[in-house]
Amino acid sequence: MGENIFLFVPNIIGFGRVILAIISFYYMPTHCILACTCYVTSAFLDAFDGHAARYFNQSTKFGAMLDQLTDRAGTACLMMTLATFYPDYTFWFQISMAIDITCHWLYLHTTTLQGKTSHKFIDMSENPIMHLYYTNKNVLFFMCAGNEAFYAALYVLHFYTGPTVLGIGLFKLIALISLPVAVVKAAISVLHGFVASLNLATIDVNERAALKEKQK
Repeated sequence: MGENIFLFVPNIIGFGRVILAIISFYYMPTHCILACTCYVTSAFLDAFDGHAARYFNQSTKFGAMLDQLTDRAGTACLMMTLATFYPDYTFWFQISMAIDITCHWLYLHTTTLQGKTSHKFIDMSENPIMHLYYTNKNVLFFMCAGNEAFYAALYVLHFYTGPTVLGIGLFKLIALISLPVAVVKAAISVLHGFVASLNLATIDVNERAALKEKQK
């Protein structure tokens, strides 16, 4: 009898994240506090499923995919809500959503394919800046937290201005401070998508060459 991957501890945590995310989606348009509580808890659990996977030796491809899809779906649904709150900026929310979904999906899919081949690929970790991004957990956390803070602040700002700080509402101030981080994070995602495209093209070229060699 094989192992039941779906009952692994990190995947159970992942299912909990999905349920919390769905609840937050339902209440996003009308109940700020409840929606934020569920959304933030779901995002917070993202750190725990990784630790659980390592602790229980239960890392799986399904868990990694579930984790990524939950993140992407959560961000996409938040963007959709923000577009209804700030219709004048709908285009920019659409662009941000498209970058987040397509570049992450392409990068993850290509990484999976690379694991099945032995070709030479572009490795962004060789770049000093990207090496810092990949290897320094503090930098990665700052970028991800700053990106989430920007969109979360925009969401809460629709309901509350918050206390005044430096002559401006707290949530507006958070949005302004975290905006550059969100822009840089989006740029890194575009870079991921670009490099993934080049690596995927490398896989195509080598597979086509191998096929032609067999047909000789």
